Amino acid sequence: MKGLILSGGRGTRLRPLTHTSAKQLVPIANKPILFYGIEALVQAGIKHIGIIVGDTKKEIMEAVGDGSQWGVRVTYIEQEAPLGLAHAVLTAEEFIGQEHFVMYLGDNLIINGVTEFVAEFEQNQSHSQILLAKVPEPEQFGVAQLKDGKVVRLVEKPKTHISDFALVGVYMFDRHIFEAARAISPSWRNELEITDAIQYLIDKGYEVRSHIIDGWWKDTGKLEDMLEANRIILDTMERRVAGSVDSDSRVEGRVVIEPGAEIVNSLIRGPAIIGPKTKIINSFIGPFTSINYEVVVKGSELEHSIILENSSLIDIGGKIVDSLVGKNVQIARSVLRPCAYRFMVGDNSRVGIL
Repeated sequence: MKGLILSGGRGTRLRPLTHTSAKQLVPIANKPILFYGIEALVQAGIKHIGIIVGDTKKEIMEAVGDGSQWGVRVTYIEQEAPLGLAHAVLTAEEFIGQEHFVMYLGDNLIINGVTEFVAEFEQNQSHSQILLAKVPEPEQFGVAQLKDGKVVRLVEKPKTHISDFALVGVYMFDRHIFEAARAISPSWRNELEITDAIQYLIDKGYEVRSHIIDGWWKDTGKLEDMLEANRIILDTMERRVAGSVDSDSRVEGRVVIEPGAEIVNSLIRGPAIIGPKTKIINSFIGPFTSINYEVVVKGSELEHSIILENSSLIDIGGKIVDSLVGKNVQIARSVLRPCAYRFMVGDNSRVGIL
């Protein structure tokens, strides 16, 4: 059985961050989202993983390499454009061959992994198995309509309510999905929708099973979802202090302080993670905060936020909350006169002013 991870999307909902970085590499609890998907497939016993890549191919390849760090083999498959999940399936047909496979969307997180579902699919030998989760806003997802426990209809982002069950970003298929993907036409979004391909399987009498998951799942395409995913992952971590904490500082609760990090005259209240070679000076780091490597936080307060590598936050007057700060960002109180707000802000940015 093979794995297929989709990492070719443009990440428009996370701009401007994704103008310069792959959305699948944005870190949750200081680990790229994509790595959680790879680990889930490895834990399920999959040894050969194909990764669909697009414009951010170079960045994805540099981060993942050949897969040896996870003990698997990785093959990169270039998709000409993000033309839909079923198009991605067709792009990977040569890689998959005749084998069964698991397709995992690279910006999704399933807290308990997929081992149970993969084993169930292999045991049942159905033509497809989809995972479903009950959601409060089904119109934002592909949804499945069930009758007597069986999937009878799938619709991508329905304009009217047909079901509360969204398709989780993990699918299991046999070779018949290629027949289905070739048979369908592009949707109103000009994409080959995986929901249409699965509907083809249903209409042609192929067996499509569903499994409603009980655990936590998140599509991390929006800032709010990323922060929630970060909160949940941090809440599962064990306390580990490998960096330097001076006598004037306090570390409370489940906090990870990586080697080379320095905590000076500061309070760190977990769950939180402080990356390698990061310096926290005269500051407060509150719960559900992830700070990546070589960051400097001085004279500032942070809570429920994600700070990426090589950034600095210096002498911020108010508390920073519910925020995502990208790489190599400098935020500081200005000493220039006259007093004024001064910005250099890129396209599609959001700035909140007190």
